[in-house]
Amino acid sequence: MISQDIVEWGKPLQQAVRETPTPQGSQVLVKVKYCGVCHSDVHIRDGYFDLGGGRKFNMADRGMKLPVTMGHEPYGTVLSGGQDAGPLPIGQDRLVYPWTGCGHCARCLEGLDNWCPAPRYIGVQTPGGYADHVLVPHSRYLIDATGIDPSFAPILACSGLTTYSAARKLMPCQPSDWIVVMGAGGLGLMAVAMLKAMGHENIAVCEIDESKWATAKDMGAQATFNPAQADALRELQALSGGVWGVIDFVGAESTANLGVACLRKGGRYVVVGLYGGEIPLSLVTLAQRAITIQGSYVGSLEELREVVALAQTGKLKPIPVGYCSMGEVSDVLDRLKAGKVLGRVVAKT
Repeated sequence: MISQDIVEWGKPLQQAVRETPTPQGSQVLVKVKYCGVCHSDVHIRDGYFDLGGGRKFNMADRGMKLPVTMGHEPYGTVLSGGQDAGPLPIGQDRLVYPWTGCGHCARCLEGLDNWCPAPRYIGVQTPGGYADHVLVPHSRYLIDATGIDPSFAPILACSGLTTYSAARKLMPCQPSDWIVVMGAGGLGLMAVAMLKAMGHENIAVCEIDESKWATAKDMGAQATFNPAQADALRELQALSGGVWGVIDFVGAESTANLGVACLRKGGRYVVVGLYGGEIPLSLVTLAQRAITIQGSYVGSLEELREVVALAQTGKLKPIPVGYCSMGEVSDVLDRLKAGKVLGRVVAKT
């Protein structure tokens, strides 16, 4: 088996050759065809997330041991299973749900693996899809994505799922209520497409790179703003009826401050991005404005099934997708870190 691994934090990925794993117990072996390249892997490769105030969430301190094979958006062909895997769709292609938990705690038994306190995420805590094979812990994590372009399907497991789960946290609201999407990267563009597919009408995008505005509008945004401009807050507050919800796919101090400040009374701010930092909050105004501030991290297995079903209807417009080889993934991570990727990139074996 050939994989692209982190062998030193903050350094380019290195190719590794090792024995192809044999599935044990309920495990399923999948031959990877495609794997999406996600911005969160930039932080993982760096070895930390910025918590603000000079603090860091170090991957090594959280149990990640090098070498690490990242890649949490794998899609491929089911090859074999362990002795307890049961009937499998051998020879058929499946999308992999990567946010797997321990399988035994209360959250996992509720179907909320992504909230497991001892996660076993594929491509994070367990070897992922930047390889030609990946082990999946159970067949329930295999999703039939028939009818969806197999080169687009992989990004539904993270980009699609993450945006869908975040958008649901803004509901219920009226289709005409303004929702602001912070960032027009892969997640931001997917969020615009997802909100449109869910029947939403008024979507504004905040993006400092104005070259991405046309793509955001093509995906369905009605308005675009540069959040770095001095009058950005005033312009957002002037939207008809006010801003009901903000989904922040940047997650920086500047976008969070703007996102919270622009909400109308009773509005909701959902942070997804992991750029890092912290914000001050007045408890008095938090109560008086009756706003909700909530985090959202990926999504559940059932939510992924709902995302796939939505995509199969044809209502979810595909975002721009580029392609690379597995050997080029490290270079793509560099481009993502520099903000030089429009939409998403999918690696092909």
